[in-house]
Amino acid sequence: MTEYEGLAPAMASALAKRGYTTLTPVQKAVSDPTLNEADILVSAQTGSGKTVAFGLALAPTLLEGEDRFGPAAIPLALAIAPTRELALQVQRELEWLYGETGAVIASCVGGMDIRTERRALDRGAQIVVGTPGRLRDHIDRGSLDLSDLRAVVLDEADEMLDLGFREDLEFILEAAPEDRRTLMFSATVPRAIEDLARSYQRDAIRVSTAAERGQHVDIEYRALAVTPSDRENAIINVLRYYEAQTAIVFCSTRAAVNHLTARFNNRGFSVVALSGELSQNERTHALQAMRDGRARVCIATDVAARGIDLPNLELVVHADLPTNPETLLHRSGRTGRAGRKGVSALIVPLPAMRKAERLLAGARIKAEWATPPSADAILRRDDERLLADPVLSEPIAEDENAFVDTLLSAVEPRKIAAAFARLYRAGRSAPEDLREVNLDQRRAPRDRAHADRAEPTPRRSREEFGPARWFSISVGRKQNAEPRWLIPMLCRNGDLTKNEIGAIKMQQEETYVELSADVADAFLAKVGPKRLLEKGIRITELDGAPDLTAKPRAKPAFGKPTYDKPALDKPERFRRERDHGEERDGAKPKRKFDKFEKRPAAAETGDRPFRKDTAKTPHTAGNSDEAPAWNKPGFGKKASKGNDFQGKGFKDAGFKGKGPRAKGAQGDAPLAKKKKAKKYNG
Repeated sequence: MTEYEGLAPAMASALAKRGYTTLTPVQKAVSDPTLNEADILVSAQTGSGKTVAFGLALAPTLLEGEDRFGPAAIPLALAIAPTRELALQVQRELEWLYGETGAVIASCVGGMDIRTERRALDRGAQIVVGTPGRLRDHIDRGSLDLSDLRAVVLDEADEMLDLGFREDLEFILEAAPEDRRTLMFSATVPRAIEDLARSYQRDAIRVSTAAERGQHVDIEYRALAVTPSDRENAIINVLRYYEAQTAIVFCSTRAAVNHLTARFNNRGFSVVALSGELSQNERTHALQAMRDGRARVCIATDVAARGIDLPNLELVVHADLPTNPETLLHRSGRTGRAGRKGVSALIVPLPAMRKAERLLAGARIKAEWATPPSADAILRRDDERLLADPVLSEPIAEDENAFVDTLLSAVEPRKIAAAFARLYRAGRSAPEDLREVNLDQRRAPRDRAHADRAEPTPRRSREEFGPARWFSISVGRKQNAEPRWLIPMLCRNGDLTKNEIGAIKMQQEETYVELSADVADAFLAKVGPKRLLEKGIRITELDGAPDLTAKPRAKPAFGKPTYDKPALDKPERFRRERDHGEERDGAKPKRKFDKFEKRPAAAETGDRPFRKDTAKTPHTAGNSDEAPAWNKPGFGKKASKGNDFQGKGFKDAGFKGKGPRAKGAQGDAPLAKKKKAKKYNG
């Protein structure tokens, strides 16, 4: 058994059984006996063993010199983690570390059955591990008693503040006894963490290791420059080149996780997804598949960047660049843990090279700039792995001698070797052929900043573009087509670069695009026989340059467009006269009266005189004063309280004031039945 100075015997025994021979710098620092009763603020790089470190730091306070715990009652220690996965991982680490002390460790995390957690707390536990929201919920419900709490640990404190848990943390810390120990562990210590430490720690001692101030020596950083259209193909080549036992690919969105998961499944990779939209059960199964070896690639969002410890994780791929240097460090920190070596590869599209340089500089990381592995390099790496496979160096067993002799006598040795190589490569995805990227064009940030202020390069002439072929795209100005989204669409769907696209001529209903003749055939093959790009947009090859000299027919100044239709051969009496005062072919002109002109009398127009018995509407009665009362102006309007047609005035007109017809009815239609009036008993 390896002796560890200053540790409790139970802790030392657990570490020895786990295979520990030496402690990491942060574990040695927090195990100093002078810190047994002090509040500490620990900053150490990701993967330095912080979980075991705070487990060792808690032991003197919880055990108080004893080798084992007594019966479980209300909690003695509380460990708070930002995510469910990290909280469950902390629980697993503490269970083996405190295994010989008889400690009972309970978890309280979101997504789990809260009734099961409440029963576990009622039975008693020495240490409780949980997430801030669920722990606060238990405190509010009265199921978590903090009256006997001796220590509180905040793991990944900076991440909890970034996720908006400050209010929950302050609530939990205020509910804990004032004489407790408060231990904060964080990869970085921004000002917000320092403010929180001053508020809830008493004379905290800052603990930092020398490794924190330098680059993680166990991680090899590589920045791989690619064209935007080759980003996903570059990820496939990186996975194929390294053939890591376990790899993780980080994306910025859930949609990107789902997309890459589907594509990598189709390419034969054993992958699992890990994102915030999955349930807790699904996330647990995904991580377990990685630990069991059933899956080798995990595609995740940044929810998995904090604290997740996957066994034998040798490769981290940044499919999308992180948003800040801290996220870059935490993503990369999933590999190179506990003395193991790892690779962190950043997939950098050419337009994002400047952003990648700022990220690396902000994280104080020196990365090697290169291009992704080519298909030939991957095949050579496969051959090297095949020759180094232990199966070739193992001796031939006795029960295999007879079949080996039979095989050699029946098949030529070269054919046997070729068959073995084909079987070795059969289960692996074919590498992708990537476009060449000239890294000599990459300038330092300062040089590039000066270049941005330099004069713009002159536009390329038509002769410099070389031979080209013209294509027509089925969108134009009417569909709000613009080069700023047409060019990226062509690059994505046809594996093109901007330099391979020439002139663009926008029309009302279509757009003409000039492509280099060298890539036109490859472009058509990539697009497919249906010639569809995105969202139903179709592209068609033209026989030659489009004729842009023909102008469309001008539209009329106003009204509907005119059409050159032949005149219909209709009888003369159906034709309208354009000039009302002019007669043609004996037809009687139709006169139109002005709006304010008085209509001629019946004698002047020759119309039939007005007859009372034939008049049906007020409009046929003319202007005669002998017209009936109901034909006078104002009749037929909706009656109101002040209308003369109600009551007596209406009866004088010759009608009986009964029913709803008395209120503005027109014509001589039959009267409706009178509605019964409601009686009210005052």
